[in-house]
Amino acid sequence: MGLPAEKIRRATYADLEAVPANQVAEIIDGQLHVHPRPAPRHARASSALGGELFGPFDKGHGGPGGWVILDEPELHFGPERDQDVLVPDLAGWRIERLPELPETAYFTVAPDWVCEVLSPSTEAIDRVEKMPIYAREGVRHAWLLNPLLETLEVFTLSPDRLWLLRSQHRGAARVRAEPFDAIELDLSLLWQRKAPPPPAEP
Repeated sequence: MGLPAEKIRRATYADLEAVPANQVAEIIDGQLHVHPRPAPRHARASSALGGELFGPFDKGHGGPGGWVILDEPELHFGPERDQDVLVPDLAGWRIERLPELPETAYFTVAPDWVCEVLSPSTEAIDRVEKMPIYAREGVRHAWLLNPLLETLEVFTLSPDRLWLLRSQHRGAARVRAEPFDAIELDLSLLWQRKAPPPPAEP
């Protein structure tokens, strides 16, 4: 009769804090996941999208306002609040659900919207492991942005907490995507494109 398999130790918040600052660490279902900081195309897409949404929806400049939108917030989920520690690239809360920012360095209130910017090293984790956690916690909207393929996938949560793909867009499309469909988003602004050559000397 074989010996029972060794029980896998669950990661703690101390494990996460010990990860070097030049890496991104998350705890998913009790297991520590570490990956490098985003590549330039990834960072460009995330920063550009946050910039497009912040003015109209966080500050109410040229849009309806009513949101708190943050880059890479640390989210604590699960019965002990560190079973799952996720860091989406972007997240947003409707102001009535998050009238004040927490005093802690993390959030326990689930966002209303998250955006994950996909890379070859993280796409499987984002889709297969993190998306179900967001659904379990009641996040209503999720976007998956792929800067290499220049695509945007827009999901909404069904009443039985399953993700429904509402729309897909690519390239230089101009889109109105839930929950930010009050404005038209020009996707071409999100992608890292080569700068045009300088004008020829006269």
